[in-house]
This record gives sequence, structure tokens and C-alpha cells, in this order.
Amino acid sequence: MQHIQRFFWAYLLVLTGLWWFTDQTVWAELPHFFAWRSVLMQGSGVLAIGVMSAAMVLAVRPVVFEPWLGGLDKMYRLHKWLGISGLVLSIGHWLLSESAKWLVGLGWLARPERGPRPTLVDEPVRQFFMNQRGLAEGLGEWAFYAAVALMALALIKRFPYRYFFRTHHLLAVAYLVLVWHSVVLLQFDYWSGVLGPVMALLMAAGSIAAVMVLFGRVAVHRQLVGEVAAVRLHPALDVIEVGIGFQGRWAGHEAGQFAFVTLHEKEGAHPYTITSAWADDGRLTFIIKALGDYTRTLSATVKVGDVVKVEGPYGRFNFAGQQKRQIWVGAGIGITPFISRMKALAQAPDGKTIDLFHTTAVYDEHAIGLIEADAKAAGVRLHVSWDERDGWLTAARIAEQVPEWRDADFWFCGPAAFGRTLKKDFVALGLDETRFHQELFEMR
Repeated sequence: MQHIQRFFWAYLLVLTGLWWFTDQTVWAELPHFFAWRSVLMQGSGVLAIGVMSAAMVLAVRPVVFEPWLGGLDKMYRLHKWLGISGLVLSIGHWLLSESAKWLVGLGWLARPERGPRPTLVDEPVRQFFMNQRGLAEGLGEWAFYAAVALMALALIKRFPYRYFFRTHHLLAVAYLVLVWHSVVLLQFDYWSGVLGPVMALLMAAGSIAAVMVLFGRVAVHRQLVGEVAAVRLHPALDVIEVGIGFQGRWAGHEAGQFAFVTLHEKEGAHPYTITSAWADDGRLTFIIKALGDYTRTLSATVKVGDVVKVEGPYGRFNFAGQQKRQIWVGAGIGITPFISRMKALAQAPDGKTIDLFHTTAVYDEHAIGLIEADAKAAGVRLHVSWDERDGWLTAARIAEQVPEWRDADFWFCGPAAFGRTLKKDFVALGLDETRFHQELFEMR
């Protein structure tokens, strides 16, 4: 989380600083509201299209940034923050634009008289931009309304994923229109300053990403077609285990990584943790919890032989760390990356001392037996916490059962609020927060 928080604020500060440095306005000499409004609209416009461009680039899942930002799960959180900040900045930009009309209409302000715009015979590029201002303003306003509606839908969790999956792509269209709006209306002198090349690079990268989204070219080189080779139900846990065999060669993965899986084209791709260790056998296993409208139907709709598309792998939940001891906490379906890691350790031990805490609301003897077998084969000490029998798992209980916890790296996968609580409590007890690793498995 610290990586993306630092990037987010640094990005906003750098954009603001570049604009401030480039704009040579003497603020004390601004004569009236309209002059202030003009300058602030430029600043808010720069920030709005800047964060939208970064969000659009992240939408195409560029794995090159994973090491720097902590994995695709963190990058999607950053994408969401950038999208929300773009929404807020765009609304502020729109309010600045509309406020003049409202205040003049109320009689509170008088619009200053403007003469005819000059004809710039010696500056054809600038003249072209001036001629396009009216069109750019009109199209930009409608693109803004569309973007606000689409972003609002994206933030409504009750909006079905299959519709979100389709409508969210339309943001790419709105973004391209807003790029044109920004190119035309950005103060012309900015292009020759330090801000100009940066904005050109950001909008070019964002536009390429938008075209990739619209034409379905996102991460196509990381996609592979296969078929469902096995289906296993765990009714007590509302879980389905799906084995997939590939028609091509899967490049391999590390324990703890995830992939986007398309089981039904109309629904689109969903992210699931890979539960199997890589054995170079052309097979993957996913354990999927019935958590939403779509995943609740999988037990009845997924059959052996179904065609499947898998894209990945992604993620940096890779159990790397300097400490010789690790403590894992897998809450509910959050046990899946640890199952994959235990299977990998059974093949190639890493010499670390590991305690795995699995907390569950439903105790299924068969499922627990499978986890116990994996833990035994991997040399992992398993602690099962059943909510009905043992109560909520807490930092105090973990510390009591693992007295050497101060020497451990922590790896958590499960409900985000539970992870934040554990981290907060352990940090309060003296744990270095950089040793607490949490997957943010929420992609919208």
C-alpha cells in the first residue's frame, strides 16, 4: 500500500508543480473573477487529464510496473484512486466553467467585454486550435457527463459485474474525446514549456491504452485458451474447484499469483488465485468461492470440456522476504494462495519456519483434511481457527501461539478490513509494517 500511496501523492504533486512552474501568471495582478477562473481552469484541466491518462495506462495491465507498485492488485487500487481523483477534478473543472454563467445569470457578475479574436496568419497551428475551441468545449462537456455516469456505475458495487465489464470500456471513448478537448483548450504557451512534453507523453500513452481497450487488445500476449478438465464441488463451503488444461503452453507462475479467467464470454474475465503449484504439465487449478451473483451459478454452469480463456499470471504475493520465519493468515477463501505455496514447498522446500493460520466460518472436515495434508507435505505448522468454536482470530492469539512472531514476515489474504486490523494491532505491538504483506484482491 505504501508504494501506491507514495506514487499517488507524488504524481499529483509533480503535475501540480510542472503546471505552477510553466504558468507565468502573476496572481496578484489578476484583475477579476474571470481572470482567476481562466487560470484555475487550466490547472484543474491539467490535473484531471493527467490522472485520467495514468488511470487509462494502468487499465491495460502493464506488468512492467508490478515490481514498482507491488503487483497488479495494488495497481488496480491505484487505478481506482486515480479514477476517483479524476472524477473530482473534472467536476471542479466543470463547476469553474459553469459558475460564470450562473453568476452572470443571477446578476452578481458582469461579463467583461471581449473583442473579436485575432487572426494569426503567421501561426497556423495556433489558429487551428483557436478555430476548434467551440467544438472542443461542446464535445468535452458531453464526454464529461458520460464519464461521470460511467465512473459512478463503476463505484456502485451492486451494479452487476457483467454490465460493469461492458460499460467500463466505454470510458475509453469518453477519455479520447477529453484528450481532444484538452489538446485544443490547453493554453498554447504551455506546449513550449516543461509541462507540454509531459502532457503530450501522458495523453499519447493514455490514448494508445484507450484504443487497446476498445479493440480488445489488452494483454492479448498473456492469454491462453484451454478447456475445463475437472470440476469438483465442496457444497459445505460454497466452493467449486476447477481444473484447466491448456491447448497451448502456459508460461508458468509463482505460488500466490492470480489470473483472469473467462468461463463465459458474456460475463467476461474474473480474477481468481491459482491454487496449483506449477509443474510444467499444462494444467492449472482454481478454487472459486460463491461470493456474488455470477460465482453462485458456477456449480451448475461449468462443465468438463467447456472452453476457457486464461490471462496471466499476475501479482507479487510471492512470499519473498529476508526473515527465516513466516506467519501466514488465510481467512476463508483467502487460503488459496497458501495452498499453492504449500504444494510448491512440498516439491522444493525453502528452509523457512512457517505457521499458517486458517480462520473459517464453516468447518468442513474434508476440506480441512486436504489443507492438513498439504501442510504436512510442506513442513508447515497449521493452526485452524473455527469462528464458532474459537472465536475471532486476533493478533494476540497469533502472538501467543507463535512467541517468535517478532522475527517473522507476515503474509495475509482475506477480507481487507480483517487484514487492516491485524496489521494495525501487530504494528502497535512493535512489528515493522513493511513486513506485513497483504493482497488487495478487489479489482473494481
